[in-house]
Amino acid sequence: MRNEFLNVIRFFGCLVGSLTFGNPPSLEEFDQGQAKKIGNQLMGLEYGLYRLDVDVEGMPSTMVIGVHGYASRGLEWVYPLATLDSDSTATYFFRWDFSRCADHGAESLLSEIEEHLQTGSIDFIKIFGHSYGGVLAAILAEKWPLNVPVEIHTIAAPLGARSSRCNYKVPRSIESNVALRQWRTIHELDGAFKKLPRDPQNIEIKGSFSTRLPETYRGRRLGHNWSISWVADNIMNINRDDGGHKMK
Repeated sequence: MRNEFLNVIRFFGCLVGSLTFGNPPSLEEFDQGQAKKIGNQLMGLEYGLYRLDVDVEGMPSTMVIGVHGYASRGLEWVYPLATLDSDSTATYFFRWDFSRCADHGAESLLSEIEEHLQTGSIDFIKIFGHSYGGVLAAILAEKWPLNVPVEIHTIAAPLGARSSRCNYKVPRSIESNVALRQWRTIHELDGAFKKLPRDPQNIEIKGSFSTRLPETYRGRRLGHNWSISWVADNIMNINRDDGGHKMK
């Protein structure tokens, strides 16, 4: 039987060498000119949930979490995380083992969130899952056990792909204190999906909302990795159509 999910992640395939763990970069260091360097730092972290705005004073009320996809280079998160950050948010990056099934990653993230919630100041959570990280986030939408409300954004995520290896099942509904928003790229323009016979993003989940992204962003084709930046701008009501944002 054809495994559609494995066909999807083969487009992200790369040789993953041994990791050299380091400290998370601070959001103050996030500069597009250093995107590759910062991305390497993010993906060089030991698995876990890391706060990036560590120098911010006060007690933020909202937790913002970025969840990377399969074989991510990390650089696609530099602009979005800096854009989504504000004085009222605590901004995090979740580094997880994408070689394992997404449900395992979802359990790990949930455990990490519960630990970080012990500070007592967070009363709202926003999770942004890109690509395979969106699959992880969608799993949480159906089985969210916490009293804290959560807003989950899946970006260019193959939620409709099937996996016999991981026994992944498409979420059919969401919990009452969960808001789920699907952001879908155009199938033919997404380098991760365009060779697949059908768009793995197309799946209806009861209670969720979906938005199809445009063809271009800042004068360029809006592909797989660019989708996170477009969503961040859209959420923060930023008009980015100047063609000046180059992702290497």
